[in-house]
Amino acid sequence: MSGEPAGGREMRWGLVAGGVAVVVAGGGAVAFGLDGGGAKVGNGARLGTAVVSRGDLVDTEKVDGKLTYDGARDVWTGASGVVTWAPERGATVRRGGTLLRVAGRPVTLMYGGSPMYRTLREGDSGADVRQLETNLVALGYGDLTVDGEFTGVTEAAVKEWQDDRGLEETGVVDSGQVVFQEGAARVREVKAPEGRQVVKGQPVLEVAGTRRVVHVDLDADKQDLAREGAKVAVELPGGKVVRGTISEVSSVAESSGTGQDKKSTVGVDIALGNGGTGRLDEAPVTVELESERRVGVLSVPVEALLALREGGFAVEVVDGGRRLVPVKVGAFGGGRVEVGGVREGMKVGVPVG
Repeated sequence: MSGEPAGGREMRWGLVAGGVAVVVAGGGAVAFGLDGGGAKVGNGARLGTAVVSRGDLVDTEKVDGKLTYDGARDVWTGASGVVTWAPERGATVRRGGTLLRVAGRPVTLMYGGSPMYRTLREGDSGADVRQLETNLVALGYGDLTVDGEFTGVTEAAVKEWQDDRGLEETGVVDSGQVVFQEGAARVREVKAPEGRQVVKGQPVLEVAGTRRVVHVDLDADKQDLAREGAKVAVELPGGKVVRGTISEVSSVAESSGTGQDKKSTVGVDIALGNGGTGRLDEAPVTVELESERRVGVLSVPVEALLALREGGFAVEVVDGGRRLVPVKVGAFGGGRVEVGGVREGMKVGVPVG
């Protein structure tokens, strides 16, 4: 086989990154020859083969994010006095557990979507009573019916619970005894440490949920990269990669910095499974977002592209011989490039070793 490409055209092996051709051979034309089943180019690189395949081509962009927990919020209590115990940062408090102690009395976490906004006693009724009854039953207190009616049976269950918690057995529940949260709470910050005097209505803790999320402050001009429901890849500290799903994209941009450093960002939350993400909070991660997807296109490895001296690109087709075939280059993604001018299943040369 002749060492001169068909048609007398000179070309060089090139790499393409971000759409820019970079010549990697040292200025000589390609010399074709067989050596142990592989061809060699003028700079000594061996050639293997790759198949022109049809499929989706995905281009991605990497952005910085933080690994954290969902639903950060402050905890308020109606208790007043000196804090005699507070949890450690990172601790998880579940239903029936102690959020903190004020003047030696526990403030208990119960689950529910409505805050404890009034004192509950026999004769009261409503959704907040139902919420209290649901928790008492879940914690194993009393043989009561969850019906939103604070009856004598409810009062008896409350007294039993108060006795176990070391509280005065009044049968009456107020915001100094109970805080309702939507679920288990992971402590992010203790705002009222042991020894601090607190007053009714003062935030005492900052907590979050127990579900792992990644938060990204995405540049506003890149917000098209983030679509709710889209799958993403997240690289954790240490290099492990896990899959995630964009769960929320803020509709409001926030500004930070001043002057030339001023920028606008859009908040993006990514839901992760709990397995294998560790317990680090606010840890830096890298998120790979999908910037473009070409569906059902023909593509070859980027390394298969040959940069022609007169401009444009070609691939070396090796089916039944070796010949150069000019190609039209399209999108890039995942180490492959969209090409036109070839057929699915063709074999093309790629440098190896």
